[in-house]
Amino acid sequence: MSTFFELAEKRQSCRSYADRAVSKEQILKCVETARLSPSACNSQPWSFIAVNGKEKANLVAKCTQDLGMNKFTDGCPSFIIICQEEVNLASKLGGRLKGLDFSEIDLGLVTAHLCYAAAEQGLSTCILGWQNEEKIREVVEIPKKSKVRLVLALGYAEDENVREKKRKDLNEIFKYVE
Repeated sequence: MSTFFELAEKRQSCRSYADRAVSKEQILKCVETARLSPSACNSQPWSFIAVNGKEKANLVAKCTQDLGMNKFTDGCPSFIIICQEEVNLASKLGGRLKGLDFSEIDLGLVTAHLCYAAAEQGLSTCILGWQNEEKIREVVEIPKKSKVRLVLALGYAEDENVREKKRKDLNEIFKYVE
């Protein structure tokens, strides 16, 4: 098992997947880990739809490719569709009072948990915000009350070498006060 720090170093957005299946058990482990994610007022405003089969995965891939985007998804064996659900009353009221949509923060946290759970299992991911929601709804029959927010490409990387991360310098983003 990796440490969290090793996972953070290892995790990267993958845009080239090997022709290798992801097991249902691996997907369930990712979702079970995500289910434990923090959530404002324990609202848990998320649901997940796993797509794990060549025929349906190819259809979902096409739903992420409008205007020439995300062509790499053609080779992706699996996807997890992350939907936004209704928040509980406490989260809704708190969000209105603070001028924040806590559900969007929660969805970011749950997506990170999915990514790290995948990395722990040797899988790679890419978070896709560009998709055609209506087409995805048709392909996997998503209820109208659910909003498709993100699609997570999931599979084994064609190249397992970890690229150097290009991030802002710590001095640009951090201030320490005592």
